[in-house]
Amino acid sequence: MSRIVLDTNSLIQSLPPRSKYHRIWESFLDGTNQLCISVEILNEYEEILERLAGIQVAKLTIELIINNPHTLFFSPHFHFELIEADPDDNKFVDCAIVANAKFIVTEDKHFNILKQYSFPKVDIIGLDDFLSFLLC
Repeated sequence: MSRIVLDTNSLIQSLPPRSKYHRIWESFLDGTNQLCISVEILNEYEEILERLAGIQVAKLTIELIINNPHTLFFSPHFHFELIEADPDDNKFVDCAIVANAKFIVTEDKHFNILKQYSFPKVDIIGLDDFLSFLLC
């Protein structure tokens, strides 16, 4: 079982049952992986899901996340501010560091800056590579 942080776009791409990335969402539901979140992340998930899929889908998804035993909640008290290009992305980094997550699953190029840092070490992985990791 691995601890992961899903950026919002990765979550959205993994939700639809017909998505090729749906196995990523299922890996959280079945306990293959643990989803690490903070209140900030949860709020962003809800805001974007409401805008893209409607209030009902957003509520159901958020309830599934909150009530799933494989969700780990974290409250980062230190903000590393490693991503300057899009400071809003730092909430995912801070959560991953505090959670000691194996990966941040993202397609967002702003996260590539993390490859330059040896400490704190945060590994990023794209959706396709993470899906391959799951299927091994």
